[in-house]
Amino acid sequence: MQFQTTRSFILASASPRRKELFGRLNIPFEIVTADVEETSVQASEVSQYVTEVALLKARAVAKISPGRVVIGADTIVAKDNQLLHKPKSHDEAMAHLRTLRNTEHEVLTAVGIIEEDGTESTLVEKTTVIFKNVSDALLEAYVTTGDPFDKAGGYGIQTEGVFLVDRIEGDYLNVVGLPLASLCEHLISRRLISL
Repeated sequence: MQFQTTRSFILASASPRRKELFGRLNIPFEIVTADVEETSVQASEVSQYVTEVALLKARAVAKISPGRVVIGADTIVAKDNQLLHKPKSHDEAMAHLRTLRNTEHEVLTAVGIIEEDGTESTLVEKTTVIFKNVSDALLEAYVTTGDPFDKAGGYGIQTEGVFLVDRIEGDYLNVVGLPLASLCEHLISRRLISL
């Protein structure tokens, strides 16, 4: 498919996965990363938290990029309404993965869009991920690869973390980091892109 746009888009993300996914829209865009402190956001609900972080990123880039459509996104892993951030150590990664083992959790990605006139809109996609009852040895082997440390929840479904996953309910690309179908629908409804 070929989408059309007369707008100038910025993806406010350093994630190579988001860059690749957004690129599937085949519209011109630029990457400008947001230097924000995500942990400064306070919220009582995980969906509120992830939305505020996505908007924080988009607002930071919109300030320095007038006249552009800025898209910020954030992905979190939540188990029983508790966030599992990117692990900072081997032990924390193991703790995250043990918490997720043989149970289900939610992956939420929020997208914040700021249009040229400052209009803000958001969307949040939620996917349920069910982990297998894997051994500590497999978890240890996975953590040793180093893959968990830049990923919410300590795993990547698009990398070797796939060996931990039994099944998902919802959008796979949401777990990767960008709910592309929902974002496309939203951009069309806002008349930011068209067919």
